[in-house]
Amino acid sequence: MRPARPLLAAACGWFIFGIAAAVWPALVPAWWIIGTLLAGLMLFDLAWLISAPKLSATRRVLGSLPVGVWSQVQLRLNNPGRRTLRMAVFDHYPLQSEIEGLPQRIRITGGGFAELSYRVRPIERGDHTFGQVQVLLDSPLRLWQRSRFIGAAQAVKVYPNFAEVAKYALFATDNRLSQLGIKKHRRRGEGLAFHQLREYRAGDALRQIDWKATSRLKRLISREYQDERDQQVVFLIDCGRRMLAKDDELSHFDHVLNAVLLLSYVALRQGDGVGFFAFAGPERFLPPRKGAPAINAVLNSIYDLQPSTHSPDYARAATDLITRLKKRSLVVLVTNLRDEDAEELRPAIALLRQQHLVVLASLQEAALNQVAEQPVQNFNDALRLAATDIYLEQRRLAHEALKHYGVMMLDVEPAQLPVALVNRYLDIKLSGRL
Repeated sequence: MRPARPLLAAACGWFIFGIAAAVWPALVPAWWIIGTLLAGLMLFDLAWLISAPKLSATRRVLGSLPVGVWSQVQLRLNNPGRRTLRMAVFDHYPLQSEIEGLPQRIRITGGGFAELSYRVRPIERGDHTFGQVQVLLDSPLRLWQRSRFIGAAQAVKVYPNFAEVAKYALFATDNRLSQLGIKKHRRRGEGLAFHQLREYRAGDALRQIDWKATSRLKRLISREYQDERDQQVVFLIDCGRRMLAKDDELSHFDHVLNAVLLLSYVALRQGDGVGFFAFAGPERFLPPRKGAPAINAVLNSIYDLQPSTHSPDYARAATDLITRLKKRSLVVLVTNLRDEDAEELRPAIALLRQQHLVVLASLQEAALNQVAEQPVQNFNDALRLAATDIYLEQRRLAHEALKHYGVMMLDVEPAQLPVALVNRYLDIKLSGRL
């Protein structure tokens, strides 16, 4: 319970009038009358507010929210009493979020309800909690306000941004994957796994012709193939200190998880199994799984992963992974490679390549490319550009050295990683290297 601004203003006015009454004693009776009237109004208003009925509140929000995306939250407040209530409403949203549309002022008639909505945008992944709804009730004369907490707390999970996955599913259905930047390879009759026999079509390669079936049926018969299924894609995710870097609202690590999520969905649609191993932080392993429900397993396993301040130990991570993987897999190592890491990374790559196919996805800092695009206007700009060029050249040489070990490289900015990984995966499937 607290006095509202009108009451404070009235009290100040009565105090000033009291000063005047002290100077002119003839005003003292009027001052007492005004004070008595003000006290009576205060007590009446206070008693009304104390006896106000208790409200109830319910909240409607999705149990899982994507990080960095605006989502709608709806509140419903019920007034079980007979009186009309006026109030300000504030929902105690998770601290790791941004909001639009709070607080709001509403009026609820006796026995009625009011609905309001606002938008929330989580900026961190993990387990978050909405607290109770706080209402600030106004007394009839607006002299007092009473704060109440109503409703129940509600837990939500904030996942990596699965909007890209939903977009992929929609565009795949409409055969418009090129609008996402994903190259869909069109081919007829080529692949690794035998699918079926069919009549020869113009453009089929001679090696597709099944001569035994052709001889038996007296017409040209071709063999049709499809991509090999039942393969495995395993992500080796660096959770080290360099993943804390940010080029935009999302950290490099958040972009990595978005890419993992998108490629997992694509690989599962191709009939492959998907798993991951996180290192350089809280270690977490998800064995490769197949089928549509596996995307939920990936989501629930990575949504609360956070980058740490540790340095990555690539050799230990590679050793731990190969002891868990018995089947040949496509291992996608996602990290931020510097030239000083090359010597440490080579033994890890060599160990993984003994049994697995390895793709190394290294994240570029967008700020470095921005430096190269800025005009040189003074000596400091020239020094900055020269240092950036030296760093990028050393980085390029480190990547070239790793290519000689048979690793496939991707070197892209974080926002470009999801589509780049999907394209590389589809190229590998097409080539039959896995």
